[in-house]
Amino acid sequence: GRRVVTRRTPTAAEWQGLRFAWRVMAHVKSNTVIFTDAVRTLAIGAGQMSRGDAVKVAAAKASHWHTLEGNPLAGRGAASDAFFPFRDGLDAVAAAGATAVGQPGGSVRDAEVIAAADEHGLAMVFTGRRHFRH
Repeated sequence: GRRVVTRRTPTAAEWQGLRFAWRVMAHVKSNTVIFTDAVRTLAIGAGQMSRGDAVKVAAAKASHWHTLEGNPLAGRGAASDAFFPFRDGLDAVAAAGATAVGQPGGSVRDAEVIAAADEHGLAMVFTGRRHFRH
């Protein structure tokens, strides 16, 4: 089941966004990182070779909104269809503006990724299961 693994617990709005992101994630080709708020998908980085690349694709797709809304990913939730194998993917999620992230967990480097989330002040939830569509 899902469990909070960071010092910070998601807010009620972040929980709502993470649940929504996880439902959307089931329908997207792996490897994927998506950004959502509670009711909208804001950016999808799908079918990439790495988590970091998936974040970059999603952020690039969202960038056309920057001039209208500032950073459209700031304060949003992010979800990954599989675990972050290295902290660089989590660092990229934080740099894109997310404040909460959901992911399956299960990497040998989970402790390193959790520490990175704590450094960035992110709330992170492990779902305990993965969506992986090839």
